[in-house]
Amino acid sequence: MARSIYITSAEGDTGKSTVALGLVDLLTRTVARVGVFRPVARSVQQRDYVLELLLSREGVDLSYDECVGVTYEEVHHDPEAALSRIVSRYHEVERKSDVVVIVGTDYTDVAAGPTELAYNARIAVNLGSPVLLVIRGSNRRPDEVHSMAEVCLAELRTQHAEVIGLVANRCPGQHLLAMRAALGYDLPAWAIPDDRVLMAPTVRALMEAVDGRLVAGDTDLLSREALDVLVGAMSVEHLLEKLTDGAVIITPGDRSDVLLGLLSAHAAESYPSLAGVILNGGFYPPPQVAKLVDALGQRLPIIRCDYGTFRTASAAASIRGRLSADSQRKVDTALALFEKHVDGEALLARMDVSRPSVITPLMFEWELLSRARSDKKHIVLPEGEDDRILRAASTLLQREVADLTILGNEAAIRGRATELGLDISAADVIDPKDGELHERFARDYAELRKHKGMTVERAREIVGSVSYFGTMMVQLGLADGMVSGAIHTTAHTIKPSFEIIKTQPGTSIVSSVFFMCLEDRVLVYGDCAVNPDPTAEQLADIAISSADTAAQFGIAPRIAMLSYSTGESGTGADVEKVREATALVRERRPDLEVEGPIQYDAAVDASVAKTKMPDSTVAGRATVFIFPDLNTGNNTYKAVQRSAGAVAVGPVLQGLRKPVNDLSRGALVQDIVNTVAITAIQAQALSGVPAAGAADGTPVAVSPAGTAITSGGTLA
Repeated sequence: MARSIYITSAEGDTGKSTVALGLVDLLTRTVARVGVFRPVARSVQQRDYVLELLLSREGVDLSYDECVGVTYEEVHHDPEAALSRIVSRYHEVERKSDVVVIVGTDYTDVAAGPTELAYNARIAVNLGSPVLLVIRGSNRRPDEVHSMAEVCLAELRTQHAEVIGLVANRCPGQHLLAMRAALGYDLPAWAIPDDRVLMAPTVRALMEAVDGRLVAGDTDLLSREALDVLVGAMSVEHLLEKLTDGAVIITPGDRSDVLLGLLSAHAAESYPSLAGVILNGGFYPPPQVAKLVDALGQRLPIIRCDYGTFRTASAAASIRGRLSADSQRKVDTALALFEKHVDGEALLARMDVSRPSVITPLMFEWELLSRARSDKKHIVLPEGEDDRILRAASTLLQREVADLTILGNEAAIRGRATELGLDISAADVIDPKDGELHERFARDYAELRKHKGMTVERAREIVGSVSYFGTMMVQLGLADGMVSGAIHTTAHTIKPSFEIIKTQPGTSIVSSVFFMCLEDRVLVYGDCAVNPDPTAEQLADIAISSADTAAQFGIAPRIAMLSYSTGESGTGADVEKVREATALVRERRPDLEVEGPIQYDAAVDASVAKTKMPDSTVAGRATVFIFPDLNTGNNTYKAVQRSAGAVAVGPVLQGLRKPVNDLSRGALVQDIVNTVAITAIQAQALSGVPAAGAADGTPVAVSPAGTAITSGGTLA
């Protein structure tokens, strides 16, 4: 097994950081500990942005200083001593890692490309690392890419470096196949297209380049990519013709007419959304105009600098975009390009990286995205006014995890996404309070609830709620699942599904599980979020549903029915409930491995199990833990989460005919991404299962607290 891979090139601007990021992401879902290493850093004064990007990824747990070998200065002073130090520093990282991604030099201060490539080859050989060669495809014909690859391979082989693959990066999209064909060697080869987002500087980078300062607008929007830079010294009517989405306009600070025209155009729905305005020359509009600018309340960043127009434009033009950790759109774009155009499994095979038996949280999260991507489903997100939802939507669409519908005012949602530098153009955006669907849903909902005296007039008000509208989309097959709860309560999110979607046949109760991702495995805990005090019958249903959910996500179900007592030793109403529930599970599903009553230590610890239940196939190796009540389950999952550092993914609702899942109101963007992937996987499993009709399906009821669901009742 290769312990490392060395990414190198023979020139600058190849986009090695995109390949390195893709490789780190690929490896974090394959092995437990991924290391990164920079043999030669640009300088000791400024931190290396590529290294910082890779160190920011989950699954990489190293400090910046230990991942740097030497500087260019040290290489120039004494190449042999520098090489010796690089080898020594590398082995310190290797000892802490399963695989190390090594990123070669960037050609920032040396004109002799072949000489620097030869030194990279020597480093790779001395580290025992195979090489992945990256060739720049931009501004080149396929035959020129072929020639460059030929020269590089000859130099690498002269130095006895082992090359395991080639990547032509930043290729023109229309020549992608030709570029890959041009790398016609007996090596795996891939071609990645250029993307303007990756090369675009942020508004903040432009501000720093011109020594500017923000005088108005939203600081958060400085992280947006500037897709174009225009000098606006012409009249407003001519300038408006040249505006494009994501452009930064440089204009003299005393041109109040231009500034007001730009702000008006930015606010207008029919005009492009700008990324920022730079007022140069040291001028700023007079007080009355400045007061008007403030009163307009625009979030567009307005930057003031003291340079003249030529110097401002020159400084802005000199800045190139960097793939950095603070630009989620760039990261998502780079990962999507790598995933789509590089065969990760083939590359792993060339490295001979075998998958370990352990499952880390990152591996589990990646498996969620991969499985969701394999059969894309349509998920509705009702809370389009929340920035976290928009950021998650951008990531999901870029990574092609799911098709999305976002609910809310389309102009406001798309405008805010554009302001944040997010691309949600592939999503549908629907206003739940208007349009044909609103009226259709009102009629259908009134029919569904006519036994409760529902009228179409009242239904129109109800389905205008985003949760009801989204649930009706799922019910009627216009979406495969729904994820909500970032800004709404659990009851607001899931109550409509109890009314409309209802439970699966043979299931009396809707419950939930958490996937508890420990360092080396994933366990399933249920029910920790919904039912306060289930009966024995309901507990059996929860256990069966949880086992099915575990199997659905690749976890072999071995069910532990938890109690304060193990086996036949305990008595009392609580333990008898668990004993009865265990018997019901065995009766209904003899195919399942189940043990109960059993204490947690006997369920999870093999040495304890050997003493307490030596003949059990579940004790000591349980994967599905069923808690007797909500108090026990909720406290236990939080204790394990905080004390053991486990990643808790969920709650995941189970038992509904179609998937609806609830978010925590403190959910992070990655939590939303994971939950959408889980919902999509649930939808894959439920494909072909009919939704409940207006009058059929097992009726369910909500407890006064709005959380417990029981059979045999109807909804108020």
